[in-house]
Amino acid sequence: MIRVLRMLESMGIPFSLDEPLKDHCTWRIGGPADLFVQPRTDEEVAATVSALCRNDVPWLVIGRGSNLLFDDDGFRGAVLKIGRSLGGFEIREDRITVRAGTWAPCLARASASAGLSGLEHTVGIPGNVGGLIAMNGGSLRRSIGDSVEWVRFLDEDGALKVFSTEECGFSYRRSSFQDGRRVVVEAGLRLKRSTPGDVRSEMEDVLRERRRKFPLGYPNCGSVFSNDPEIFSLWGAPGRVIERCGLKGLRLGDAMVSEKHANFIINLGDAGSSDVIGLVGTIRSVIRDSIGRDIPCEVRYVEPEKGIVPLHEIFRSGDKLRLEKKEQEKRV
Repeated sequence: MIRVLRMLESMGIPFSLDEPLKDHCTWRIGGPADLFVQPRTDEEVAATVSALCRNDVPWLVIGRGSNLLFDDDGFRGAVLKIGRSLGGFEIREDRITVRAGTWAPCLARASASAGLSGLEHTVGIPGNVGGLIAMNGGSLRRSIGDSVEWVRFLDEDGALKVFSTEECGFSYRRSSFQDGRRVVVEAGLRLKRSTPGDVRSEMEDVLRERRRKFPLGYPNCGSVFSNDPEIFSLWGAPGRVIERCGLKGLRLGDAMVSEKHANFIINLGDAGSSDVIGLVGTIRSVIRDSIGRDIPCEVRYVEPEKGIVPLHEIFRSGDKLRLEKKEQEKRV
């Protein structure tokens, strides 16, 4: 780690030690990261990633943290934040070149002003474009991958590479950028011609529906559980399944299943990662007893030693025992 710190200092790359991760996610949960780096250029990203890999320092990349649950113990390694300084976009005819640090709603509104359709579903998603692409995020049964033509990224050696749509491996809330060793820096999107009025009208409908359905007044990560095609075909969307099981309002500590939308877990003020994990475990257990199927999680969990994994994976590993021990210690 010392060599990495010296490199950051020599290049003037902004960083901090023991940075509280709760300040960098929409759930407002999480302990300190050993090293927190905020590169401002692609060159700084490449130099940082290369130095971390050469010195065997664990690392991960975040944007606005809108789909992440950080552990109360933080992260034993380096966190790279792709922020506003790595944002920006250019619109030419029906194509947009967009930087990873661009806020998704900002890009959506700009596409509306240009009379381009295709990003309406992203207007209410509080994340950056890089994270949206990595998760193949979206709403209303749509995904950002539907509009992506190419993605430029940095590999773990700091080399700049480009993937075509096919190489991106887009599927439902999945992409080739979830292996944690590739950093999205830019993408090319192709949209459809429309009129600014029509696109804005659809976006207002999307935002109106989000305000009506979602608990936007509390810290949350958006949808906790993802749609499993078989579960959806038989029992409906995750929120409906959770509600039918009578779990709306279920609470553990300051983490609670929203009364407004059952696929949201809100932070009432001082929720910890163990509260959320315990609540998710209870929800999955009740649903399994009810329909005989395990419901998968859309939210990603940042394990202190291992990095980012889908939250449901910890219930199938030794991590579950560690988390149960943590919960017992917390109660004591």
